[in-house]
Amino acid sequence: MAEYILARKNNRNIPREDKIFGISSRAKAAIAEKGKDNVISGTIGALLDDDGKLVVLQSVDEVFRSLKPVDYAEYAPIGGTQPFREAVKKAAFGSSVPEGYIEAVATPGGTGSIRNVISNYSEPGDKVLTSDWHWAPYGTISGEIGRSIATFELFTEDGTFNADSFRAASSALLAEQNSLVIILNTPAHNPTGYSLTDEDWDKVIDILTEEAKCGKAIALLVDSAYIDFAGDEDKYRSFMPGLSRLPENVISIVAYSLSKTFTLYGARCGAMICVAKTPEIAEEFKRVAEYSSRGSWSNSAKIAQVILSRIYGDPELLDKVNQERKIYRDMLAARGRAFSEAAVECGLKIVPYDAGFFVSVPCDDPDGISRKLEERDVFLVPLAKGIRVSVASLPEETCRKLPAIIKEVMDCEN
Repeated sequence: MAEYILARKNNRNIPREDKIFGISSRAKAAIAEKGKDNVISGTIGALLDDDGKLVVLQSVDEVFRSLKPVDYAEYAPIGGTQPFREAVKKAAFGSSVPEGYIEAVATPGGTGSIRNVISNYSEPGDKVLTSDWHWAPYGTISGEIGRSIATFELFTEDGTFNADSFRAASSALLAEQNSLVIILNTPAHNPTGYSLTDEDWDKVIDILTEEAKCGKAIALLVDSAYIDFAGDEDKYRSFMPGLSRLPENVISIVAYSLSKTFTLYGARCGAMICVAKTPEIAEEFKRVAEYSSRGSWSNSAKIAQVILSRIYGDPELLDKVNQERKIYRDMLAARGRAFSEAAVECGLKIVPYDAGFFVSVPCDDPDGISRKLEERDVFLVPLAKGIRVSVASLPEETCRKLPAIIKEVMDCEN
């Protein structure tokens, strides 16, 4: 059969099956056949409890169930309701609000933010810069709107942030293009769990300040989807005021998602929030973001916007949500520690891990290793440079025994 019958390829590489969802489906089939105690599925990018059930914050669910139809049935404004815009700034920045002109526009999850930034701050044919270890849909989103991905090496040989590679890649692309979009996924990076330190951020800001002297437009997108499951909220936001140091032709945009932080995955709500040097640039951001929203999904679902507004309008409720989230964040941290410690014990090399939903294991043949693991009823996601393990979806006990299984399979392959 021809690759395309009526649809047009349009320079895109469209797989017949999404890799992550395909593996996840096979894992579910294996569990149905053999039982959940006989299968390890570290594929799911959502937080599950030790029984494999989706974690939903009950404090958030109570707000959800208290809503009336008028709260969610009517359209929200394209850019989001005004209470939501204000609430999401507080949620994203906490006590670390940068100086500058800040605007927020609602999007369907963090994915919508990424799409709108690439669409408005790069040109067709441009390359978007991100790290070599990255969330694969960055490439899908870029390719869908006529861009592509270029990468820098995230780590040096000793496992620290590779500022030299970031500088070289940024400089090379700015020499070729009239604009540059940069995506940094931090803290609790997907797929490695690495978090840029404040010292790493100082290097990023110094490099971009120097590169910006060329006068070209630069957009720095901070994909912060996992920020509230990284650790202490203030500590992991301490880099944000530094965004104010960037020059006028560098706009910082934070992609914030309600999916993980408020366990509202299915509500598909987030925001893109800019930090601009001038009111004109901030107003331009709002205008182009809303225009792109209108031309793609129109407006975002209202229900999560109302939920967030209610939570941030009630200090006692906000405290209740934060305290409940901390319980699960501590659970996640224990899983990550268990996997990391067990990896050291069995000699399995992992990518530097700090916090978050995922740990990555570097290897030369990710697809082959993944297939071999599936033969042992272990389902993990192959990436370009290794295997991704969702510690968010596995009990601590499983996180502690899994590294030895991976090591054994990798040793057999070698």
